Amino acid sequence: MARLIPKTATGPIEVKPQDKSAWICACGLTKSDPFCDGSHKVTKQEEDGKVYVYNCKGEVDEVKDA
Repeated sequence: MARLIPKTATGPIEVKPQDKSAWICACGLTKSDPFCDGSHKVTKQEEDGKVYVYNCKGEVDEVKDA
């Protein structure tokens, strides 16, 4: 599976040690970059062999065969 999302970051963000776990977004859909906000839940419907294109609202605009 592949996912296309808009990204505008130009460098890394340091996350210093925390008392609790800090969850860093790996799906690219979070609105609180770099931290996870649960937006990845929409990816549960993604199928292998498809490319998913998300708009700036985190909604699927288009699905293509990879």
